[in-house]
Amino acid sequence: MYLVTGGAGFIGSNLAEALVRAGERVRIFDDFSSGKRENLKSFAADVEVIEGDLRNMDAVRRAVDGVTGIYHQAALRSVPRSVDNPLATNDVNITGTLQLLMAARDAGVKRVVAASSSSVYGANEALPKREDQELLPVSPYAASKLAGEHYCRIFTRLYNLETVSLRYFNVFGARQDPDSQYAAVVPLFIQSGLDGVPLTVHGDGMQSRDFTYIDNVVQANLRAMEAPAAAGEAFNIACGSRYTLMDIVHAIERELGHPLTCRHTPPRAGDVRHTLADIGKAERVLGFKPTVDFDEGMARTVAYIKSQDFGRRAASA
Repeated sequence: MYLVTGGAGFIGSNLAEALVRAGERVRIFDDFSSGKRENLKSFAADVEVIEGDLRNMDAVRRAVDGVTGIYHQAALRSVPRSVDNPLATNDVNITGTLQLLMAARDAGVKRVVAASSSSVYGANEALPKREDQELLPVSPYAASKLAGEHYCRIFTRLYNLETVSLRYFNVFGARQDPDSQYAAVVPLFIQSGLDGVPLTVHGDGMQSRDFTYIDNVVQANLRAMEAPAAAGEAFNIACGSRYTLMDIVHAIERELGHPLTCRHTPPRAGDVRHTLADIGKAERVLGFKPTVDFDEGMARTVAYIKSQDFGRRAASA
């Protein structure tokens, strides 16, 4: 059996569904603070769901009981949220991860594949980002993810619990919530375009990211659970290409068939200017190869959000 923490969230639910389709037994652990039960509706009958908080050790121990592998996706995400409330980010992302690792060690779990973030590179401006570069986080969120990586590596070396950390680069795709206060830029821009309201662009819009479609991230997780030489290591998970915020705007315009209006605001605290991943290590060790590029991913994501009822705000405005 596999456990997916944060399994009702954006990445977690896509990963859980892929495991179910592969015929695996799946347990989901989620506190539903940001994850949604509706994300599970297409496969809810095929998974076990435990509602609980990573900070509750008893709940975590129940979740890991009888589990062979853990996909650790649960976290308080978002750089702005961590700037607003660094203590909550620390409690969930560091203390919660430590408790999960302790419970996994004690339960005899074979491997934990943990979600990290490209934000750990922070103020290091060298491009592309390689796993052996100096890590200079500039936000509480980034610091919490780096601490999680360190704990994973320590548990592999001290306790023989196999761990793998995956540094995600700006994941987007189906089930990513555009209504959240801390919504990621891709669904937020798409929803704004559908609602006919100006897109809020922080800064000049020329900051760039290695945007990574959800299917590529799911593939990376599945490979990381099985790759023999991956234990104790961290890997960049991305596509190895970068696009600006204005590139996103233009891609959405192409999909919607009409121009969009942008409203520029000051840059956000804690953000870095550019990210670009070197994915050579993931290719060599995990056998990872992105299968969905930026343009195809954007087309799929626009189609998904158009198919949902997120546009209700425009209809009621």
